[in-house]
Amino acid sequence: MAVESASTMSSAEIVALSRAHTFFSWSIQGAVDPIAIDRAEGVYLYTPEGQRILDFNSQLMSVNIGHGDRRVIDAIVAQATRLQYVQPAFATEIRARLGAKLAEILPGDMDKVFFTLGGAEAIENAIKLARHYTGRHKVLARYRTYHGATFGAMTLTGDPRRWPNEPGLVGVVRYPDTHRWGEKEPRPVEESLRGLEDVIRYEGPHTIAAIFLETIVGTNGILVPPDGYIQGVRELCDRYEILMVADEVMAGFGRTGRWFGVDHWDVVPDLMTMAKGLTSSYLPLGAVAMRRKIADKFETMYYSGGLTYSSHPVSLAAALATIQVYEEDGLIGHAARMGPVMRDWQRRLYDKHPSVGAYRGLGLFGVLEIVRSREPFTPMASFNGTSDEMKAIGKFFRENGLYTFVANHMIHTNPPLCITEEQIGEGFDIIDRALDIADQAVTS
Repeated sequence: MAVESASTMSSAEIVALSRAHTFFSWSIQGAVDPIAIDRAEGVYLYTPEGQRILDFNSQLMSVNIGHGDRRVIDAIVAQATRLQYVQPAFATEIRARLGAKLAEILPGDMDKVFFTLGGAEAIENAIKLARHYTGRHKVLARYRTYHGATFGAMTLTGDPRRWPNEPGLVGVVRYPDTHRWGEKEPRPVEESLRGLEDVIRYEGPHTIAAIFLETIVGTNGILVPPDGYIQGVRELCDRYEILMVADEVMAGFGRTGRWFGVDHWDVVPDLMTMAKGLTSSYLPLGAVAMRRKIADKFETMYYSGGLTYSSHPVSLAAALATIQVYEEDGLIGHAARMGPVMRDWQRRLYDKHPSVGAYRGLGLFGVLEIVRSREPFTPMASFNGTSDEMKAIGKFFRENGLYTFVANHMIHTNPPLCITEEQIGEGFDIIDRALDIADQAVTS
């Protein structure tokens, strides 16, 4: 489908200049081969030449309301026309209104937020808040997790992106994951919680400020915890007087069919980080939410942390408008209703393709694990690696108008929450055809 382009450059010209003068994330610079994008609308991206691409990953699991929503764009323009920036020691109407709105939708007695630039800075400030509040220095985190690319957040990150950035923050200790790499099913809840409690005992609960966890692990596999696990972590934190910090940067704002992932288990963390879906990535913004007991302590205690762009008025306007879109369009409920539709597609592909070894998801947060063998369970790529088959699948998607994450041996399925049942079918039809490539590598 051809559409009129606003770009004065071709895709080749845009890519050539971008590669020559800008630096790309997580890449060998000489090997990057980006797709040039001119515009986006709803669940689709468009190249300067008018090629339409279905965004089946909401970019970085973040454009939750879909692309090009005029309500958010108009709110950004209106705020930028009125007040572009004041330093964070000032108060603004948009800051007051967004803070009050977030207090309405946050879990339990979480009713105060500190605004940051994005998810990584939210994690950094959650570390500081936990350490200041408790007077302790250790923080616990898992291996199959990603918390961000800044210094402290990268140390908390367990996946291999941490390795080249070490040594990192002092005081980070690992505890067992709910899912082991290369295994289809999660570990029993009791085993995972026993492993966590062992670490607490061995490290000394009086030295531990907080336990960090992605409520549902995102880039490392959409790992949905077994029922009882999140409640069990909350109980251990209460028993040992340790703060529970939920990273909801990906799982938050309707991705799972609830406002926040923790809502599925009726658990209230002590601190909660958010970003991405907070503004649907229309502008950069993150936040740390805190329970009333933590907020009250800082009424008389100095907080040693801050950011030049904390509470940036234009970003806050984007966030308030985005939350209104969630509510006006019923996107949280829509994600919950589309979840079973996605799971049905995942199941059908599992039944049809021997290369699909497992599938998981909650709401519109999903993944397919691609394998060489289901029994024994043998992923199509090695840990922290790829394979010719996974590269070929990624190439097929690109050539057939689908964008999504193909990471390690996994295909992510995390579309914008505004996606229709027909558009979900469109995406899975392309994945269906691509899996024929993987099936050829399956061993009997």
